[in-house]
Amino acid sequence: MSSTTDTLNRRFTVAPMMDWTDRHCRYFHRILSQNAVLYTEMVTTGALIHAEADRFLRYNREEQPVALQLGGSNPEDLAQCTKMAEDYGYNEVNLNVGCPSDRVQNNMIGACLMAHPQLVSECLEKMQAAVDIPVTVKHRQGIDDMDSYEELVQFVDTVRQSGCKVFIIHARKAILQGLSPKENRDIPPLKYEWVYQIKQEFPELEVHINGGIKTIDECHTHLQHVDGVMLGREAYQNPYLLADVDREFYGADSEKISRKAAALAMVPYIEQQMEQGVPLNHVVRHMLGLFHAQRGGKQFRRFISENAHKPGAGIEVLLNALERVADE
Repeated sequence: MSSTTDTLNRRFTVAPMMDWTDRHCRYFHRILSQNAVLYTEMVTTGALIHAEADRFLRYNREEQPVALQLGGSNPEDLAQCTKMAEDYGYNEVNLNVGCPSDRVQNNMIGACLMAHPQLVSECLEKMQAAVDIPVTVKHRQGIDDMDSYEELVQFVDTVRQSGCKVFIIHARKAILQGLSPKENRDIPPLKYEWVYQIKQEFPELEVHINGGIKTIDECHTHLQHVDGVMLGREAYQNPYLLADVDREFYGADSEKISRKAAALAMVPYIEQQMEQGVPLNHVVRHMLGLFHAQRGGKQFRRFISENAHKPGAGIEVLLNALERVADE
Protein backbone atom coordinates (compact mmCIF):
# COMPACT_ATOMS: atom_id res chain seq x y z
CA MET A 1 0.00 0.00 0.00
CA SER A 2 1.21 3.48 -0.89
CA SER A 3 2.18 5.87 1.90
CA THR A 4 0.35 8.69 0.15
CA THR A 5 -0.03 12.03 1.86
CA ASP A 6 -3.39 13.37 0.70
CA THR A 7 -3.35 17.17 0.61
CA LEU A 8 -6.39 17.71 -1.62
CA ASN A 9 -9.08 19.88 -0.06
CA ARG A 10 -12.32 18.28 -1.23
CA ARG A 11 -14.65 20.48 0.78
CA PHE A 12 -16.50 21.17 -2.50
CA THR A 13 -16.29 18.93 -5.56
CA VAL A 14 -18.02 18.70 -8.93
CA ALA A 15 -19.21 15.19 -9.71
CA PRO A 16 -18.10 13.00 -12.60
CA MET A 17 -20.92 13.15 -15.18
CA MET A 18 -20.96 11.17 -18.42
CA ASP A 19 -21.13 13.35 -21.54
CA TRP A 20 -20.86 16.49 -19.40
CA THR A 21 -17.66 16.88 -17.39
CA ASP A 22 -15.20 16.69 -20.26
CA ARG A 23 -12.04 18.82 -20.41
CA HIS A 24 -13.87 21.80 -21.94
CA CYS A 25 -16.48 21.76 -19.19
CA ARG A 26 -13.81 21.52 -16.51
CA TYR A 27 -11.85 24.45 -17.99
CA PHE A 28 -15.02 26.55 -17.80
CA HIS A 29 -15.76 25.45 -14.24
CA ARG A 30 -12.20 26.33 -13.21
CA ILE A 31 -12.76 29.93 -14.35
CA LEU A 32 -15.65 30.09 -11.88
CA SER A 33 -13.85 28.41 -8.97
CA GLN A 34 -10.12 28.13 -8.39
CA ASN A 35 -10.47 25.62 -5.55
CA ALA A 36 -13.27 23.14 -6.23
CA VAL A 37 -11.93 19.68 -7.06
CA LEU A 38 -13.16 18.67 -10.52
CA TYR A 39 -13.80 15.09 -11.65
CA THR A 40 -13.62 13.66 -15.16
CA GLU A 41 -16.30 11.63 -16.82
CA MET A 42 -15.89 7.95 -16.00
CA VAL A 43 -13.27 6.28 -18.22
CA THR A 44 -13.17 2.50 -18.36
CA THR A 45 -9.97 0.54 -17.99
CA GLY A 46 -10.70 -1.10 -21.34
CA ALA A 47 -10.73 2.28 -23.08
CA LEU A 48 -7.33 3.18 -21.64
CA ILE A 49 -5.65 -0.18 -22.18
CA HIS A 50 -7.07 -1.12 -25.57
CA ALA A 51 -7.74 2.25 -27.21
CA GLU A 52 -5.84 5.51 -27.57
CA ALA A 53 -5.21 6.44 -23.93
CA ASP A 54 -4.24 10.04 -24.68
CA ARG A 55 -7.67 10.71 -26.16
CA PHE A 56 -9.23 9.98 -22.76
CA LEU A 57 -6.50 11.28 -20.46
CA ARG A 58 -5.41 14.59 -21.95
CA TYR A 59 -6.57 17.70 -20.13
CA ASN A 60 -5.58 21.32 -19.54
CA ARG A 61 -3.23 21.97 -16.64
CA GLU A 62 -5.45 24.89 -15.66
CA GLU A 63 -8.08 22.34 -14.60
CA GLN A 64 -6.10 21.18 -11.56
CA PRO A 65 -6.95 20.02 -8.99
CA VAL A 66 -8.58 17.37 -11.16
CA ALA A 67 -9.40 13.72 -10.46
CA LEU A 68 -9.79 10.89 -12.97
CA GLN A 69 -12.70 8.54 -12.37
CA LEU A 70 -12.09 4.97 -13.49
CA GLY A 71 -14.58 2.22 -14.21
CA GLY A 72 -13.49 -1.39 -13.95
CA SER A 73 -13.24 -4.41 -11.67
CA ASN A 74 -9.98 -6.10 -12.59
CA PRO A 75 -7.44 -5.12 -9.93
CA GLU A 76 -4.41 -5.37 -12.24
CA ASP A 77 -6.07 -3.35 -15.00
CA LEU A 78 -7.17 -0.70 -12.53
CA ALA A 79 -3.66 -0.48 -11.08
CA GLN A 80 -2.20 -0.04 -14.58
CA CYS A 81 -4.68 2.73 -15.42
CA THR A 82 -4.17 4.46 -12.08
CA LYS A 83 -0.45 4.65 -12.86
CA MET A 84 -1.28 6.15 -16.25
CA ALA A 85 -3.33 8.82 -14.49
CA GLU A 86 -0.47 9.64 -12.13
CA ASP A 87 1.92 9.88 -15.09
CA TYR A 88 -0.45 12.36 -16.73
CA GLY A 89 -0.44 14.52 -13.61
CA TYR A 90 -3.90 13.84 -12.23
CA ASN A 91 -4.26 14.75 -8.56
CA GLU A 92 -6.48 11.78 -7.63
CA VAL A 93 -8.01 8.63 -9.05
CA ASN A 94 -11.56 7.67 -8.08
CA LEU A 95 -13.13 4.23 -8.50
CA ASN A 96 -16.72 4.23 -9.77
CA VAL A 97 -18.95 1.98 -7.66
CA GLY A 98 -22.07 4.03 -8.26
CA CYS A 99 -23.05 4.09 -11.94
CA PRO A 100 -26.23 2.03 -12.50
CA SER A 101 -26.11 1.90 -16.32
CA ASP A 102 -26.82 -1.44 -18.05
CA ARG A 103 -23.81 -0.79 -20.28
CA VAL A 104 -21.44 -0.93 -17.33
CA GLN A 105 -23.21 -3.61 -15.27
CA ASN A 106 -22.53 -6.16 -17.99
CA ASN A 107 -18.82 -5.53 -17.56
CA MET A 108 -18.88 -5.53 -13.75
CA ILE A 109 -18.42 -1.78 -13.51
CA GLY A 110 -20.22 0.71 -11.31
CA ALA A 111 -22.97 0.17 -8.74
CA CYS A 112 -23.21 -3.61 -9.25
CA LEU A 113 -19.82 -3.83 -7.50
CA MET A 114 -21.55 -2.98 -4.21
CA ALA A 115 -22.50 -6.66 -4.11
CA HIS A 116 -18.77 -7.50 -4.11
CA PRO A 117 -17.12 -5.41 -1.37
CA GLN A 118 -14.11 -7.70 -1.07
CA LEU A 119 -13.37 -7.28 -4.78
CA VAL A 120 -13.73 -3.50 -4.45
CA SER A 121 -11.27 -3.61 -1.56
CA GLU A 122 -8.79 -5.65 -3.61
CA CYS A 123 -9.11 -3.22 -6.52
CA LEU A 124 -8.46 -0.21 -4.31
CA GLU A 125 -5.53 -1.89 -2.60
CA LYS A 126 -3.84 -2.61 -5.96
CA MET A 127 -4.57 0.90 -7.22
CA GLN A 128 -3.04 2.51 -4.14
CA ALA A 129 0.03 0.29 -4.32
CA ALA A 130 0.72 1.48 -7.86
CA VAL A 131 0.85 5.23 -7.19
CA ASP A 132 1.63 8.01 -4.74
CA ILE A 133 -1.52 10.04 -5.45
CA PRO A 134 -4.72 9.48 -3.44
CA VAL A 135 -7.16 6.79 -4.58
CA THR A 136 -10.80 7.28 -3.57
CA VAL A 137 -14.14 5.53 -4.06
CA LYS A 138 -17.60 6.80 -5.02
CA HIS A 139 -20.54 4.53 -4.31
CA ARG A 140 -24.27 4.32 -3.62
CA GLN A 141 -25.96 3.51 -0.32
CA GLY A 142 -26.99 0.12 -1.63
CA ILE A 143 -28.42 -1.72 -4.63
CA ASP A 144 -31.75 -3.44 -5.19
CA ASP A 145 -32.61 -5.45 -2.05
CA MET A 146 -29.16 -4.94 -0.53
CA ASP A 147 -30.30 -1.64 0.89
CA SER A 148 -30.18 -1.73 4.68
CA TYR A 149 -28.03 0.63 6.71
CA GLU A 150 -26.28 -2.40 8.20
CA GLU A 151 -25.25 -3.58 4.73
CA LEU A 152 -23.91 -0.11 3.94
CA VAL A 153 -21.81 -0.21 7.11
CA GLN A 154 -20.55 -3.67 6.17
CA PHE A 155 -19.59 -2.41 2.68
CA VAL A 156 -17.67 0.60 4.03
CA ASP A 157 -16.02 -1.48 6.75
CA THR A 158 -14.79 -4.05 4.20
CA VAL A 159 -13.62 -1.50 1.64
CA ARG A 160 -11.74 0.62 4.17
CA GLN A 161 -9.51 -2.38 4.88
CA SER A 162 -7.84 -1.54 1.55
CA GLY A 163 -6.44 1.62 3.10
CA CYS A 164 -8.79 3.86 1.13
CA LYS A 165 -9.63 6.85 3.29
CA VAL A 166 -12.00 8.89 1.09
CA PHE A 167 -15.59 7.71 0.55
CA ILE A 168 -17.92 9.76 -1.65
CA ILE A 169 -21.45 8.50 -1.02
CA HIS A 170 -24.39 9.16 -3.33
CA ALA A 171 -27.20 9.27 -0.76
CA ARG A 172 -29.52 6.98 -2.73
CA LYS A 173 -29.54 3.31 -3.50
CA ALA A 174 -29.42 2.18 -7.14
CA ILE A 175 -32.11 -0.05 -8.61
CA LEU A 176 -30.26 -2.05 -11.25
CA GLN A 177 -33.27 -3.74 -12.82
CA GLY A 178 -36.19 -1.63 -14.01
CA LEU A 179 -34.87 1.92 -13.70
CA SER A 180 -32.80 3.90 -16.18
CA PRO A 181 -29.68 5.78 -15.04
CA LYS A 182 -31.72 9.01 -15.20
CA GLU A 183 -34.50 7.52 -13.05
CA ASN A 184 -31.86 6.24 -10.61
CA ARG A 185 -30.85 9.87 -10.02
CA ASP A 186 -34.38 10.83 -8.97
CA ILE A 187 -36.66 7.96 -7.92
CA PRO A 188 -34.83 6.18 -5.07
CA PRO A 189 -35.29 8.39 -1.99
CA LEU A 190 -32.42 10.42 -0.61
CA LYS A 191 -31.21 9.34 2.84
CA TYR A 192 -28.72 11.99 3.88
CA GLU A 193 -28.83 10.88 7.49
CA TRP A 194 -27.22 7.55 6.53
CA VAL A 195 -24.18 9.39 5.18
CA TYR A 196 -24.00 11.43 8.39
CA GLN A 197 -24.11 8.20 10.39
CA ILE A 198 -21.30 6.66 8.33
CA LYS A 199 -19.10 9.62 9.27
CA GLN A 200 -19.97 9.03 12.94
CA GLU A 201 -19.25 5.28 12.69
CA PHE A 202 -15.95 5.84 10.87
CA PRO A 203 -14.63 9.22 12.05
CA GLU A 204 -11.16 8.48 10.68
CA LEU A 205 -12.53 8.39 7.12
CA GLU A 206 -13.05 11.42 4.88
CA VAL A 207 -16.75 11.17 4.05
CA HIS A 208 -18.41 13.19 1.29
CA ILE A 209 -22.08 13.52 0.42
CA ASN A 210 -23.61 13.61 -3.07
CA GLY A 211 -27.13 13.59 -4.46
CA GLY A 212 -29.81 16.23 -4.95
CA ILE A 213 -27.84 19.13 -3.44
CA LYS A 214 -28.83 22.43 -5.07
CA THR A 215 -27.78 25.46 -3.02
CA ILE A 216 -24.84 26.90 -1.10
CA ASP A 217 -27.01 26.92 2.04
CA GLU A 218 -27.69 23.19 1.66
CA CYS A 219 -23.94 22.62 1.29
CA HIS A 220 -23.27 24.43 4.58
CA THR A 221 -25.92 22.30 6.31
CA HIS A 222 -24.33 19.06 5.09
CA LEU A 223 -20.86 20.26 6.06
CA GLN A 224 -21.95 20.32 9.69
CA HIS A 225 -22.05 16.51 9.46
CA VAL A 226 -19.56 15.40 6.77
CA ASP A 227 -16.19 16.45 5.33
CA GLY A 228 -17.26 17.54 1.86
CA VAL A 229 -20.10 18.04 -0.58
CA MET A 230 -20.21 16.92 -4.21
CA LEU A 231 -22.62 18.59 -6.63
CA GLY A 232 -23.53 17.16 -10.01
CA ARG A 233 -26.45 18.32 -12.12
CA GLU A 234 -26.92 21.62 -10.30
CA ALA A 235 -23.29 22.59 -10.86
CA TYR A 236 -23.64 21.79 -14.55
CA GLN A 237 -27.06 23.30 -15.23
CA ASN A 238 -26.53 26.35 -13.00
CA PRO A 239 -22.73 26.75 -13.17
CA TYR A 240 -22.60 30.28 -11.78
CA LEU A 241 -23.19 28.68 -8.38
CA LEU A 242 -19.48 27.79 -8.57
CA ALA A 243 -18.55 31.49 -8.44
CA ASP A 244 -19.46 31.47 -4.72
CA VAL A 245 -17.48 28.35 -3.84
CA ASP A 246 -14.06 29.88 -3.16
CA ARG A 247 -15.37 32.47 -0.72
CA GLU A 248 -17.95 30.22 0.94
CA PHE A 249 -15.84 27.09 1.44
CA TYR A 250 -12.17 27.99 1.01
CA GLY A 251 -11.87 31.36 2.73
CA ALA A 252 -10.94 33.28 -0.42
CA ASP A 253 -11.37 37.04 -0.32
CA SER A 254 -11.11 37.59 -4.08
CA GLU A 255 -13.89 39.42 -5.88
CA LYS A 256 -16.60 37.22 -7.38
CA ILE A 257 -16.31 37.02 -11.17
CA SER A 258 -19.33 38.26 -13.13
CA ARG A 259 -21.19 36.01 -15.55
CA LYS A 260 -20.12 38.04 -18.56
CA ALA A 261 -16.51 38.16 -17.38
CA ALA A 262 -16.55 34.37 -17.03
CA ALA A 263 -17.89 34.00 -20.57
CA LEU A 264 -15.29 36.40 -21.98
CA ALA A 265 -12.53 34.57 -20.10
CA MET A 266 -13.42 31.53 -22.20
CA VAL A 267 -12.80 33.34 -25.50
CA PRO A 268 -9.01 32.70 -25.78
CA TYR A 269 -9.51 29.05 -24.85
CA ILE A 270 -12.32 28.60 -27.39
CA GLU A 271 -10.23 30.21 -30.12
CA GLN A 272 -7.27 27.99 -29.24
CA GLN A 273 -9.42 24.85 -29.31
CA MET A 274 -11.01 25.80 -32.63
CA GLU A 275 -7.55 26.26 -34.13
CA GLN A 276 -6.90 22.66 -33.10
CA GLY A 277 -10.04 21.51 -34.90
CA VAL A 278 -12.50 21.37 -32.00
CA PRO A 279 -15.99 22.47 -33.15
CA LEU A 280 -17.40 25.51 -31.34
CA ASN A 281 -20.42 23.71 -29.93
CA HIS A 282 -18.20 21.09 -28.22
CA VAL A 283 -17.06 23.86 -25.86
CA VAL A 284 -19.93 26.36 -25.58
CA ARG A 285 -22.55 23.68 -24.88
CA HIS A 286 -21.20 23.61 -21.34
CA MET A 287 -21.91 27.34 -20.94
CA LEU A 288 -25.64 27.22 -21.71
CA GLY A 289 -26.69 27.53 -18.06
CA LEU A 290 -24.40 30.46 -17.24
CA PHE A 291 -27.27 32.96 -17.23
CA HIS A 292 -29.75 30.60 -15.58
CA ALA A 293 -32.73 32.54 -14.15
CA GLN A 294 -31.29 35.86 -15.39
CA ARG A 295 -32.93 38.37 -17.73
CA GLY A 296 -32.00 37.32 -21.24
CA GLY A 297 -30.76 33.93 -20.07
CA LYS A 298 -33.20 31.98 -22.25
CA GLN A 299 -32.26 34.05 -25.30
CA PHE A 300 -28.56 33.45 -24.58
CA ARG A 301 -29.18 29.72 -24.36
CA ARG A 302 -31.38 29.62 -27.46
CA PHE A 303 -28.98 31.63 -29.62
CA ILE A 304 -26.07 29.32 -28.82
CA SER A 305 -28.19 26.18 -29.22
CA GLU A 306 -29.45 27.31 -32.63
CA ASN A 307 -26.15 28.60 -34.02
CA ALA A 308 -23.08 27.00 -32.42
CA HIS A 309 -23.46 23.74 -34.35
CA LYS A 310 -23.66 25.36 -37.79
CA PRO A 311 -20.78 24.89 -40.24
CA GLY A 312 -18.30 27.73 -39.91
CA ALA A 313 -19.66 28.90 -36.54
CA GLY A 314 -17.03 30.90 -34.69
CA ILE A 315 -16.50 32.94 -31.55
CA GLU A 316 -18.97 35.56 -32.82
CA VAL A 317 -21.79 33.18 -31.84
CA LEU A 318 -20.83 33.48 -28.17
CA LEU A 319 -20.29 37.24 -28.43
CA ASN A 320 -23.66 37.74 -30.12
CA ALA A 321 -25.34 35.57 -27.49
CA LEU A 322 -23.85 37.76 -24.76
CA GLU A 323 -25.53 40.82 -26.30
CA ARG A 324 -28.88 39.22 -25.49
CA VAL A 325 -28.41 39.27 -21.72
CA ALA A 326 -28.87 42.26 -19.44
CA ASP A 327 -25.86 43.98 -17.93
CA GLU A 328 -25.11 42.82 -14.38
